[in-house]
Amino acid sequence: MVQAPPSQQPGQALGRRRVAAIDIGTNSIHLLVAEVDPELRSFSVLVAEKATTRLGERDPETGDLSSDAIERAFRTLRQDRDLALSHGVEQIVTAATSAVREAPNGGDFLLALQEQLGLEVELVSGPEEARLIYLGVLSGMTFGDQPHLILDIGGGSTELVLADGRDARSLTSTRIGAVRLQREFCRQDPLPPDQHSFLKAYIQGALDPAVAQTRAALQPAEKPLLVATSGTAMALAALAAAEDGRPPLKLQGYRLSKARIDQQIARLLAMSAEQRKTLTAINERRAEIIVPGALILQTAMEMLQVKELVVCDRALREGLIVDWMLRNHLLGDRFSFQSTIRQRTVMHLAQSFGVDRSRADRVAGFALSLYDQTRGLIHSDGGLGRELLWAAAQLHTCGKSINIAAYHKHTWYLIRHGELLGYSQAEHLMVAAIARYHRRGLPKKRHESWQLIVDRQQRRTVASMALLLRLAASLDRRPASVIGSIKVVPLQEGAAKQIPCELEISLEPVDPPSGDQPADLSLERWSLGACRDVVLEACGLSLKVLEP
Repeated sequence: MVQAPPSQQPGQALGRRRVAAIDIGTNSIHLLVAEVDPELRSFSVLVAEKATTRLGERDPETGDLSSDAIERAFRTLRQDRDLALSHGVEQIVTAATSAVREAPNGGDFLLALQEQLGLEVELVSGPEEARLIYLGVLSGMTFGDQPHLILDIGGGSTELVLADGRDARSLTSTRIGAVRLQREFCRQDPLPPDQHSFLKAYIQGALDPAVAQTRAALQPAEKPLLVATSGTAMALAALAAAEDGRPPLKLQGYRLSKARIDQQIARLLAMSAEQRKTLTAINERRAEIIVPGALILQTAMEMLQVKELVVCDRALREGLIVDWMLRNHLLGDRFSFQSTIRQRTVMHLAQSFGVDRSRADRVAGFALSLYDQTRGLIHSDGGLGRELLWAAAQLHTCGKSINIAAYHKHTWYLIRHGELLGYSQAEHLMVAAIARYHRRGLPKKRHESWQLIVDRQQRRTVASMALLLRLAASLDRRPASVIGSIKVVPLQEGAAKQIPCELEISLEPVDPPSGDQPADLSLERWSLGACRDVVLEACGLSLKVLEP
C-alpha cells in the first residue's frame, strides 16, 4: 500500500481525502482515484483508467505468469502509481486476484512490485474478492428489502454473491473466466456447434456448486434481482443498447432481458474474431474474449432461472475504496454491518472449532494490553499488528480440538485453510503464523508457515506479535479470571544511554468479593517467567517478573 503525505490539490475541497484503488485482474488492470467526503460519508470518482494487460496469459507448461504479461503489467502499474500520486492521494490500495493467486510465480511478482514500484499488493482469496465486489455494487445501488444476485465474470474467475442491503449471505468464486476459457477451449473461431455445446456443459458443471450454495441461502418465495458487473456484462449491454432507438448515456442501471442476451450471443457465435472487432459498441480486446464470457453469463442465468438482469458499472475497484473507508471509520448506515466483518468472521471461525470464548477474550485482552505497553520495546508496529494479534489470540487454541500436545501446529493449519473475510491473503497468513508461534520454538526457515510469508516487514510483525501472544497465553493458566491488570516497566542500561535492557512485568489480581483474599498469582508468575529465554532470544531483552 503506497502512502503519500496528504497535500491539498487544486480543486480539492478542504477536509476531503483522496485515495486510489488498483485492481490487478486476469484480463485488465483498473485504476480508480476517489475523493472521500468524511462528512457526507461518501466518495466521488475523479479518475478511472483501464488497461488490458492479459496477465492471465500464462506459460502453458509451468503455469507461471509470462515475462511479456509481467512486463505489460509493470508498465501499466508504474503509470497508474504516478497518475494516482499526481492527484495527491494519501494511499494506493492495490489488490490482485485469480491470475496472480494461481500462478506459481505470483508471489515473486508481488514482491517485485513492492521492491521496484513501492506497491504493496493485497492478494485476495476468491470469497474475499466476491465480498469486495459486493461492497462496490452496494455503493452504487439501493438494495432495499429485495435480495440481489451479483454476478461478476472476470478473466480468470466468476464470482456469484447473494446479498441484501445489510450483508452478503453467500460468497462464491469459481475458476472459470473469459480469458481462461478462451485460452483453454476456444481454438476455432467461429466456435463450432459441438465445441459450443461442450463449453456450455463445462461451464454448467463448474458453476453448479456455486449455484447450489446460492439457492440454499434463498428464503422461500424470494425473488432476487440479478446484477451483472464488469467487462462481459457491460459489453453485452453496450451491444444491445446500440440497437435501441435512444441509447442511454450511461449503462449503469441498464436492464437486459435473457431473450436479448440470447439474441446477442447467437449473433456473436456466428462471427469470427475479426468480424467481432468491427463492432463499434465494444473494443477490439474485449471482442477477442467476449464469446466465452457471454456463455458464462447465459448459462448462469439459465441455472438461476432469471429472465432479466440489471447492469452495474461498480465492482471490485469501488469495493476497495469502500473497504478502505470502512477500515478508516468513514462509513456508517447501510455499511455499518460490514464495518465489523473482520471481527465477525474471526468469531465465526472460533465458534466452528469450539474455542472457549471467555478464555480467548481474556488472552486477547492480555495481548492487547502488552501490545500497548511495549511499543518501541518488543515492537514498532504501526497498528495493523494490533488487529492481527487480536484475531490470532481469539483463534490460538482452535487446534486443541485435534491434538492438544501440538495444537499450535494444527491451529496454523485450521486458520490457514479457514475463511477469514475482510483480510487479504497476506494478512490471513500472518494471523495463522502468529498463532502458530505463540508456543514452543521460534520461527525457522524450513517451516512452511514461515516460508509463505515472504515480506520482511510482515515477518517482523509476525515475530513480535507472536511473542506478545506467547506472553499473554502464559497468563491463561486456569478457567477462572484471576488477573486484574498487567503493568510493564522498561529498565534502562544506564541513565546516559537510555537503552532498555530489561522488561519488568507485574501482575495484579482481580478485586475479590468483599471479605475474600485476593487470588495467589504465583502460578501465573511462574508461567510468565518461563518465557525469559524466548524473550531474550527474540528481542534481546531480559524479562523480570515482580513478586508481590
